Amino acid sequence: MPALSALGIASSDTAVEIRDTPSGERKRIGEGKSLLTLYVCGITPYDATHLGHAATYLLFDELQRVCRDAGIDVRYVQNVTDVDDPLLERAIVTGEDWTALAEREIELFRTDMTALRILAPAEYIGAVEAIPDVASAVARLRDHGEAYDVDGDIYFSVAAAPGFGEVSHLPAEEMIKIFGQRGGDPDRSGKKDPLDSLLWQSARPGEPSWDTPLGAGRPGWHIECTAIAMRHLGDTIDVQGGGDDLVFPHHEMSAAAACALSGRSPFAGAYLHQAMVGYDGEKMSKSKGNLVLVSKLREDGVDPMAIRLALLNHHHSEAWEWKDEEINSATKRLEIWRAALARKSGPSAEAFIGEMRSSLRGGLNTPEALKAVDRWCNSEGKDEKAPQTAKAAVDALLGIV
Repeated sequence: MPALSALGIASSDTAVEIRDTPSGERKRIGEGKSLLTLYVCGITPYDATHLGHAATYLLFDELQRVCRDAGIDVRYVQNVTDVDDPLLERAIVTGEDWTALAEREIELFRTDMTALRILAPAEYIGAVEAIPDVASAVARLRDHGEAYDVDGDIYFSVAAAPGFGEVSHLPAEEMIKIFGQRGGDPDRSGKKDPLDSLLWQSARPGEPSWDTPLGAGRPGWHIECTAIAMRHLGDTIDVQGGGDDLVFPHHEMSAAAACALSGRSPFAGAYLHQAMVGYDGEKMSKSKGNLVLVSKLREDGVDPMAIRLALLNHHHSEAWEWKDEEINSATKRLEIWRAALARKSGPSAEAFIGEMRSSLRGGLNTPEALKAVDRWCNSEGKDEKAPQTAKAAVDALLGIV
């Protein structure tokens, strides 16, 4: 990512604001810091990258770009859930070894992200790699009376987390309903509370397991992210993010376990989420099969920068539905931008860079930032340095080349 300061277009204003999910309000992040810690929940690699995934990771790419432009470095950690029920179930259906399936889909995901020019995390940690950290965290919770056994499995007790509910702000009845829909087991016999979440699943016949001081088994989903984030970023972090379907139960449960482990609250200073992308009238998801795949668009000859532009044209906090004409509009816009940025002269770039920065630092409003570029491209001027400066700014702040 090029540094705009090297081109003499540094900014004295270092404030960056995002829309914090728990409060629903703008919150300043990284204020007074030279380093911002960011944890984003990654994929479960049993299928190819769809546009909903791409929109999510593009959001956090933009956050990195904006923070770094403001002089705030970012330490970004992302997990990959490379062992979990959906992956194992897909492997059974396809007759493929689950590890081979995971490795192939992880590589395709990385290839898609590279094509979209999405900045890679500093650490990309798999659940399997993190098993020693997960086992250690679960043992600590159990030893402190914050976890308990149910037929050999170990559960986290939400009663041990006084701040439980402060991420999603949902009533208990709604939590129980959603928990059952998103991988939880509220009706399991032997649990102390329907919302208590699985930390460690003991070995099952025909399923992968690992020998640990807890016994043979594998991690639960929520504690996986807790252990990885705390191991690589510390007891508390600045920002946690992902798709907005993770607000509950995943981010709520992960935060609860982290606070129980550290004795500090809140776990994250702010939460940032990408709203769902729909297609054919429903949320785009692997379970529904209504996917628009990044790799398929690329195979069809679509410029990855057009895909990126199409996604940036929607505000991350608003759910929207992909239409096939989106890519046509983005391709035309990209052509106009590239032609304007290749001119020998143009209008001064200073004002439009300020407009981009204002839109992006004030809540990551990418559609408004795109409009600022449109206005510059449709204007005339005689500044011979302007196209080079504008091109560098569009590259640095929006990732478009």
